[in-house]
Amino acid sequence: MSPVLSVARNSFREAIRDRILLSLVAFAVLLAGAGLLFSQMSFGISASALVNFGLFTITLFGVVIAIFLGIQLVAKEIERRTLYTLLARPVRRRQFLMGKYLGLLAALALNTGLMLAALLIAVALLHPAWRTGESALLASGLTIFLALALLTALALLFSSFSSPVLAAAFSLALFLIGNFAGDLRGLGAAAHPGPGRWLALGVAYLVPDFSALNLATAASHFQPPAPALLGWDALYAVFYSLILLALAGLILELRDLK
Repeated sequence: MSPVLSVARNSFREAIRDRILLSLVAFAVLLAGAGLLFSQMSFGISASALVNFGLFTITLFGVVIAIFLGIQLVAKEIERRTLYTLLARPVRRRQFLMGKYLGLLAALALNTGLMLAALLIAVALLHPAWRTGESALLASGLTIFLALALLTALALLFSSFSSPVLAAAFSLALFLIGNFAGDLRGLGAAAHPGPGRWLALGVAYLVPDFSALNLATAASHFQPPAPALLGWDALYAVFYSLILLALAGLILELRDLK
């Protein structure tokens, strides 16, 4: 585990220093400031609208970071030829990949936590009496992080065998399709038996089900999910991510890096 943790620490520092993360600071300041500003206005804004906007923005920023930093984890090391130096040491390719993944996950956890804290502050400033929705908002923040962890694993898988542009396109496409996985299952179940039905069901069950990790609607209505649901969501995200990372590690082991 020592090589994995060493690579993870370096990846975390690189991710924190990346300029794209400066936008997160702007988000935190603007969101907290918006809550303070709207609280001083007579017309106000509903807590549910602010929660919806905040969770959407957290997800949007997280997706951008997970994809564009995730696809660079391997490609940048190969381009700079620093990967050859690492592999010359007692660091296997799978250890390198896992370390990069854990480092970016740590950065995503920090950034998601900061943005979620900013959203909580903004809601508290706008609606001081709002307390019952805190657990729902925290649960939604957790599932957003799980979705980003799954998306990062996807980006790593595609970046292990394709160019950064294609890896970004594939990752974004599967993220969008995965957000409609529940609708695809319903469409397949309602369709007549035939190739179209099996295609819809096959795609719905094979792609990552990001729709199951979206609790924004429940959070905006201040409805905390059942602990069992959070547990199943966490198990699903971890299990699917491990499969993707295993495939990415296998492809990287077989890839000719010269």
